[in-house]
Amino acid sequence: MQTQTMAFQAEVAQLLKLVTHSLYSNPEIFLRELISNASDACDKLRFEALNDAALYENDTELQVRVSFDKTAKTLTISDNGIGLSQQEAIDNLGTIAKSGTREFMSKLSGDQKNDAQLIGQFGVGFYSGFIVADRITVESRRAGLPAEQGVRWASAGTGEFEVADIVREGRGTSITLHLKDDAHDYLNAWKLKGIINKYSDHISLPILMPKEVWKEGENDQPGEMVVTGDWETVNQAAALWTRAKKDITQEQYDEFYKQISYDSQPPLATTHNRVEGSTEYTQLLFIPGKAPMDLFNRDKAAGVKLYVKRVFIMDEAQALLPTYLRFVKGVVDSADLPLNVSRELLQESRAVKAIREGCTKRVLSMIEDLAANDAEKFGTFYAEFGAVLKEGLGEDFANRDRLAKLLRFVSSTTDTVSVSFAEYKARMKEGQTAIYYITADTLAAAKSSPQLEIFRKKGIEVLLMADRVDEWALNYLQEFDGTPLQSVAKGAVDLGQLQDEGEKKALEEAQTRFKPVLDRLKEALKDKAADVRATTRLVDSPACLVVQDGDMSTQLARMLKQAGQAVPEVKPVLEVNAQHPLVRKLETSDNFDDLAQILFDQALLAEGGMPEDPAAYVRRVNQLLEKA
Repeated sequence: MQTQTMAFQAEVAQLLKLVTHSLYSNPEIFLRELISNASDACDKLRFEALNDAALYENDTELQVRVSFDKTAKTLTISDNGIGLSQQEAIDNLGTIAKSGTREFMSKLSGDQKNDAQLIGQFGVGFYSGFIVADRITVESRRAGLPAEQGVRWASAGTGEFEVADIVREGRGTSITLHLKDDAHDYLNAWKLKGIINKYSDHISLPILMPKEVWKEGENDQPGEMVVTGDWETVNQAAALWTRAKKDITQEQYDEFYKQISYDSQPPLATTHNRVEGSTEYTQLLFIPGKAPMDLFNRDKAAGVKLYVKRVFIMDEAQALLPTYLRFVKGVVDSADLPLNVSRELLQESRAVKAIREGCTKRVLSMIEDLAANDAEKFGTFYAEFGAVLKEGLGEDFANRDRLAKLLRFVSSTTDTVSVSFAEYKARMKEGQTAIYYITADTLAAAKSSPQLEIFRKKGIEVLLMADRVDEWALNYLQEFDGTPLQSVAKGAVDLGQLQDEGEKKALEEAQTRFKPVLDRLKEALKDKAADVRATTRLVDSPACLVVQDGDMSTQLARMLKQAGQAVPEVKPVLEVNAQHPLVRKLETSDNFDDLAQILFDQALLAEGGMPEDPAAYVRRVNQLLEKA
């Protein structure tokens, strides 16, 4: 038998030290992780055997076995799943297979509860065995390979591991933990069964343990539990979603959610339904209480687990829910899809379309229920996922009205994200014909925008929108319940009946009397501004920037440029307050062009932009200060 000694990937060595000494506050989780890996190996075999039944090798009863040896002080978790070849053992156990190894390390916060969930999330659950073991031995053979191509992998969890060829008759994997001195309480059937019932009861495969019986002591000796040589199933061995809802406790739902999501906290909401009709399927869906760190990476695969007739098909079946609901976790088990369904076929299947529509409606119903009946949970949900929900305005026309009712905003009269369109509409002023809103890079920029001045003066509420998605999403929502939405930064301000005749007359007079200055401003700023006009929207500020109705906002243009996208040139309109002393000074200024450029650049700064030439802006301001 030839043995090779190899070094761990550098990050693995660092991870092992972290796992062993500090990461898990609850060490028994190691058993959950290893049983979950064993179950996954059996699922992979079942899936590959759809195309090659010979992989079963006349052993179709898939199972996980947990046993211990008190004399050797070892605990073994075995499965008859897909198994590992020698190269797979090196690749999967010597390195962290996912590309985000360094990202994993960077995500660790020092909070044990939060950090613990990252282990499974990044595919490194195997290493949790080193919490309780000072050495781990893995023996495995991949299904379909000859017995002579078995492999033994062993490590003490330091900087190296050993790999050797072995003869292994049965396919699958056995992981033997050589327990540390302070972990010998896991050499106890009652304790192990308790952990399995707590964390792994939902596993659809039978989890077996050696059967023990009580043997009375002889000659006044105490009795003891002895192993009979038989095996007994210690879990329900039925997938949770296949059981009747009345037989499942919320605690069991929560534990199942934690298992599939790697979350340490229970979900905010749960729904479990069997749908019958032209398409039959079971859905068990969860809304998490906290967003994943990569929530806004739309390119990352996300989705629920797909089963067909209880056979695992794939993780992250993206076709079963729209992208804006990518935070939802859970399982869909279809009775209609073929077992060999591929991701490509999922995109074309009518049954999948029906499942997608049904799951979407069910998730929206859960969110609506939170909004109607649990303000605290809905607040938690919206703080984590509200920005993603807005993506649905542009992606899901059929549910646009339902989504619009769920959106919440800060407004110019509140400090919390709590105002719905319906609440805004209910307190609109008499004569108000539109729902007014403003988008900005930050909430602070929105609150202090010059464009709000006339609205504050008249006591008109404006919704403040500072999520990056807002500008894009609002392009797809022109009205709410018959009332148009109007950006206060687009087009000339028209407050209709809320603007008195004196204000309208003053604006007309300003446009006429101030026309020579406006014309000079247009000429001085012809390369930057599409137009220059007087306005009544400003009260305290000298100028602001707006865009024409239908044009892309300057904020959206900046955002797209930052994302590396080509953007057509956007020239805003400069609106000036003809009553402001700085603007009136233009009529007699000897530095007209410099003052015009300063007005434009200050208006750009006020809305979160940056002057095209910051140094020139500073120079002009300094020159004016010197003269002052």
